[in-house]
Amino acid sequence: MPEQARFPKAAWVPLLSGLSWLWIAPGHGIFFTLLAALPGCLLLVSGGALLLVPGDRRITHYAAFGGLLGAVIALPALFAIGFWAGFLLMGLSAWSFTAVGAHSLLAEPPSDGVPAPIPAIRLSAEVAADEAMLASVLPFLPAPRRGEVARINAEMSAARELFEERGWLEKPAGYHSVPPALVSPTLRAARVRGIDYEQLIFESGFEPHSDEPGRDRWLSYEANRTARAWVLRHRDANRPWLVCIHGYQMGTAGVDLLAFPPDWLHHGLGLNLVLPVLPLHGARKIGRRSGDGFLAGDILDCAHAEAQAIWDIRRILGWVRAESESKIGVFGLSLGGYNAALLSTLDDDLACAIVGIPLVDIPGVMVRHGLLFATRDREPENLDADRMAEIMRVVSPLALEPRLPLERRFLFAAVADRLVSSGQAVRLWEHWDRPRIEWYQGGHMTFRAHPSVRLLVEEGLRAAALAL
Repeated sequence: MPEQARFPKAAWVPLLSGLSWLWIAPGHGIFFTLLAALPGCLLLVSGGALLLVPGDRRITHYAAFGGLLGAVIALPALFAIGFWAGFLLMGLSAWSFTAVGAHSLLAEPPSDGVPAPIPAIRLSAEVAADEAMLASVLPFLPAPRRGEVARINAEMSAARELFEERGWLEKPAGYHSVPPALVSPTLRAARVRGIDYEQLIFESGFEPHSDEPGRDRWLSYEANRTARAWVLRHRDANRPWLVCIHGYQMGTAGVDLLAFPPDWLHHGLGLNLVLPVLPLHGARKIGRRSGDGFLAGDILDCAHAEAQAIWDIRRILGWVRAESESKIGVFGLSLGGYNAALLSTLDDDLACAIVGIPLVDIPGVMVRHGLLFATRDREPENLDADRMAEIMRVVSPLALEPRLPLERRFLFAAVADRLVSSGQAVRLWEHWDRPRIEWYQGGHMTFRAHPSVRLLVEEGLRAAALAL
């Protein structure tokens, strides 16, 4: 991150907003005072930190979250404390939100191959939305406990030795076993938000290799052994299929179907859809939150999660192909983009691969967000990101060649992605021999607000003859 100037102008906006919240609130009762303390303190402290400690990414996370929280709380305040006082607090909070986004745009170093962000209020707000999301996610990610760092590093050393001995570091495809056919899975009718779909449920059957470090721990995750997917299919068995792979912390039907809207893909374009639930997500979770375990620093768990994801999706593909001879494409978002890209290197018969806002380097994301150094007990030994990358090579879409022709590979990415970083999309684009890519002026969370993304997806589906 480039060195930041002291006393940036943007810092004064959340500072002023926080002071206003804490000044106005006490005159309107104890309840509102306590409620106002949340955005007030967040904005005041983060604004002061931006002035005094520039360059720390975490500050902008909390400043953006404070602005968003303030704008939400100020809406009922219009009626509780008076229109003009509520309007002032709402305006200052919204201004803080966009000012923090604009500051983040200036603070992020440019990435080679990424178009320059064009400063605008909308772009600043979209960047701030990413920043606020990070504030709600990063503090709650489980970190290694005392003694676990030494164990994780020892596992990485043993795994690297094994992977090198088996030739998997040089030829990662050999790490992946061909799964058995999926015969007679359980299918249950379900409904969410007025959308009828089927739950596809089956025993995954995935097991790490017999002598892999972390095998027993991985097999102890009981809930993760049952694989799931959401299915939306037409009566016409010859309709094309699209495998839609969700992002990090998703994995429930209500959320996944927001990211892959049936009104567009299923009804509008006439596709049959299958949405696999990734390991450790949704009903397969092993922690308090969906996805816990992917970014916890336990890299063998992460490698096994990716290997199992591909295993499960390949079994689902086998079931689809047994049901129909139609073409199948894959569409993945964020972490799902990782899996879509990896699947395209192991399956010979995909019609297309469409990857959006992709994560392709999991250790790189951990480094970006400081997750490798956040041990709960301040353990002096840190995790080694370079060795993590070596282990993840066996499940990395950057270590294997896609089996699709160039004209059926498609990417879209945000010029100001704060969750993953836009540079990761560039790395996949270059590894894929620079296929069609759409860069939109926005952030990670707001891809659906950009019509060019929808046009890119439809272009990819039509190129593969999946949609008219």
